[in-house]
Amino acid sequence: MSRSGAERRLERLDWTVIRRLDGLLQGDYRTIFKGQGLDLADIREYTFGDDVRHIDWNVTARLDAPYVREYLEDREINAHFLLDLSPSVDFGTVDRRKRDLLLDFTTVLARLLTRHGNRVGATIYGSRVERAIPPRGGRIQVLRILNELERRPRLQHAPLTSLAELLGAGMRALRRRSLVFVVSDFFSAAGWEEPLEQLARRHETLAIRLVDPRESDIPDIGLVVLTDSETGEQLRVDTHDARFRARFGEAARRREERLASVFARSGVDVLVLRTDEDLVQAVVRFAYARKRRGARRTAVGAIA
Repeated sequence: MSRSGAERRLERLDWTVIRRLDGLLQGDYRTIFKGQGLDLADIREYTFGDDVRHIDWNVTARLDAPYVREYLEDREINAHFLLDLSPSVDFGTVDRRKRDLLLDFTTVLARLLTRHGNRVGATIYGSRVERAIPPRGGRIQVLRILNELERRPRLQHAPLTSLAELLGAGMRALRRRSLVFVVSDFFSAAGWEEPLEQLARRHETLAIRLVDPRESDIPDIGLVVLTDSETGEQLRVDTHDARFRARFGEAARRREERLASVFARSGVDVLVLRTDEDLVQAVVRFAYARKRRGARRTAVGAIA
């Protein structure tokens, strides 16, 4: 019996990425991903260093002082992937597209989590929210999600991406506190910022940004036709023009600042995956940065 494309991809990643990451991280997922399978244990007054996402706003309003909920953590992480497969994700100028990054990252993290007894689910967005896969454990669940992703055709045109719709669908799908990966290039219609903040208040939320270097730096290659991957609109430009390249770079810089501001305001950590960078290096760098921040918060809280 011939193997499916999903099985071949999982096998390739198991040998080239998953085992490397498992060895480098030494299975230490509890300090990287806290997990949000939590049972309420107590409510107490807020102290410096507490996670603001655990503030109980109803109690705070009644007592006119900030109070936080204390939880007993389940051993199991309940993870959910919000996956943006809109047309802009099919862009790539190096040796792979952003879609390839999305598939590889989702497969790798889902397999790492399920290998350690956790459950994973997914919500998939193309031109709209198209599929919701309830959380389950095991290798079969990883293949189920991966097979759904590989079956999705490349969209030539679609309405402007609405991350607000994807985030809202994720909120409705999650019945318990979860670890949420929002995997997208974050090219979207306006209005997704507040839903992201709402999601992050209830769940441990990570933004996984899919990036290609040509989205911020266009080379001097003469006359080219730029195509908006969402709408299909085309524009002929002369990249010899230094002023055009400067305007392009400035627009990219402003977008980076806006995104950084939104993520910081929402309390969302960001993992940037680039089409010209090794996936393992990016994930390990992100994991160690989270562990260091967690250690600093613990030390500050102890001093306070």
